Amino acid sequence: MSAALVAACFWVLGACLTACLPMRRQYVPGVTLLLILPVLLVWIGRTHGVVWTLIAIAGAASLFRRPLVHLVGRALGRPVAEDAS
Repeated sequence: MSAALVAACFWVLGACLTACLPMRRQYVPGVTLLLILPVLLVWIGRTHGVVWTLIAIAGAASLFRRPLVHLVGRALGRPVAEDAS
């Protein structure tokens, strides 16, 4: 397995461990993971091509689906509903 895919596996493990933290402690590691993601995706794309990059994007989107839905809603100007849970 290439170094890019090994790094992607560690990124996924980091994202899963971050999700286990209490919400108030998720911000710093979550933002760090989001900042690392574009570099990782470019690395995967250069090493393995578009198909593996699309798979990595789908995996990242599934892990960060709630923040992505929130950001898209804010970008489109929709009011943000507070989560009741």
